[in-house]
Amino acid sequence: MDTNAQMTLTALHMVGLQEFRKRWGFILALGIILVAIGTVALGASLFATLATMVFVGWLMVVGGVVEASHAFWMKNWGGFFLDLLGGLLYLVVGLMIVANPAATAVTLTLLIAVFLIFGGVFRVVAAVIIQFPNRVWLLLHGVINLLLGISIWKSWPLSGLWVIGLFVGIEMICNGWSLIMLGLAAKRIPKLES
Repeated sequence: MDTNAQMTLTALHMVGLQEFRKRWGFILALGIILVAIGTVALGASLFATLATMVFVGWLMVVGGVVEASHAFWMKNWGGFFLDLLGGLLYLVVGLMIVANPAATAVTLTLLIAVFLIFGGVFRVVAAVIIQFPNRVWLLLHGVINLLLGISIWKSWPLSGLWVIGLFVGIEMICNGWSLIMLGLAAKRIPKLES
């Protein structure tokens, strides 16, 4: 790469960093809000689970209506019936989720437990059989997945009422803290002289 191109890329990078620096307060505030909402979700994991299921259900309803509408809008297209059936499937499943979010959460939690168990077994077996550096981390990941999956499965169907809310809360807290750290790092970016 020639010197002019490097200088241009460096200048663009610096402009981007300055824009990032200007928005550090927004990033920090967003992180704090996510940590607060995630903490509430942890404390009210049943509510968070049901709210998540209702939200997903309505997203599917809207997606179904949009896809079915698209089918009628493009009715001369060869994929009319595929679009229409796909939209109707989204619509029906979304309405089923909205009508009974607790049953959906219980079913989804069982699928999560099975996924964690099989994923954990796979990771443990791979870490034991395949020789590679730092495989202990894969083994640890597998053991944690396996233990989580078994604990969820053993307390199922009751776990179906709180696991998804717990996972959503944990994810929001982790995301919030990463944004808080990012905002604080952005604040420390030196200001360019004009």
